[in-house]
Amino acid sequence: MKKKDIKFFKELLTGRLEDLLSQADDTVSGMTAPKENFPDPTDRASHESNRNFMLRIRDREHKLIKKIKKALERIETGSFGICEKCEEDISMPRLKARPVTTLCIDCKTKEEAHEKSLGL
Repeated sequence: MKKKDIKFFKELLTGRLEDLLSQADDTVSGMTAPKENFPDPTDRASHESNRNFMLRIRDREHKLIKKIKKALERIETGSFGICEKCEEDISMPRLKARPVTTLCIDCKTKEEAHEKSLGL
């Protein structure tokens, strides 16, 4: 992979990581705010539903943060953009669509087909 491509992905991933980390701080501060009192059970249920939805989103973002950090480590070690299974280069369109990927499209397709056959 060319140096300019590596630089592009490093900047992209670093920017995304910073965004996610700042959003995580906002969520934590929002969760520690004083509890609101809802006399109406429907309002309370709606509030809890919204809170659970936000927690699920933040959990997904937390997992993405881990993947971004691993991708940045791969950039540093020189293994970014190389499929973990077949050790071929991952295509640039795939990396642009999903920069945290560790598998080329062929290996990912095979993995998903295998998971589908197992009912996962």
